[in-house]
Amino acid sequence: MKTDQLIDRLAADVRPVRRYAVGRRLGLGVAAGAAISALLLAASLGFRPDLAHAMHGFTFWMKWTYTISLAIGAIWATAQLARPEGGSLRGLWLMAIPVVLLAGVGVVELIRTPQTEWLAMWLGHSWRVCPWLVLTLSMPIFIGLLWSFRRLAPTRLRAAGAAAGLAAGAFSATVYCLHCPEVSALFVLTWYSLGILLAAAFGALVGPRLLRW
Repeated sequence: MKTDQLIDRLAADVRPVRRYAVGRRLGLGVAAGAAISALLLAASLGFRPDLAHAMHGFTFWMKWTYTISLAIGAIWATAQLARPEGGSLRGLWLMAIPVVLLAGVGVVELIRTPQTEWLAMWLGHSWRVCPWLVLTLSMPIFIGLLWSFRRLAPTRLRAAGAAAGLAAGAFSATVYCLHCPEVSALFVLTWYSLGILLAAAFGALVGPRLLRW
């Protein structure tokens, strides 16, 4: 049998992949993981008691805008890296926009706040635990993304793991906002981002082992 004939025979029964199949698969993994993270948050830390009131204020939506923007960028990168050809990551620089904007809000905070209060504003009340809570809450979402990858075909495993970890961290930070009472943009920019980066580092570390197919 000639090579062309063999290829034709092997490809004869291959069904076409549905449009947006990768996005739907990743979306299911994220949704399932985020639901578990929200349940863990509710059971262990609880939602902030003034959540309904907080959702009418600027600070809550500042935090959500930041984390959701990063989550969208990270899940887009994950979708690109979930394909065998790896996809183009040229648009990844757009993730710097929410970082720069939040940094701008932080500068305004510094201008309006006496220097004696800068350290307290930066550290808040929970700087020691915030990054680790974001990392912990990211684990169910990361596991959900691992489930999604079972029917995908990444070839750049470390990069795919890092992107999945980044997405998991950003989505978990979004969930964590339902509990966190901190109001400073500098706090969010530093400690939320650190938790998200820890999740990305974890994904990069385990990606080559767990995403192999």
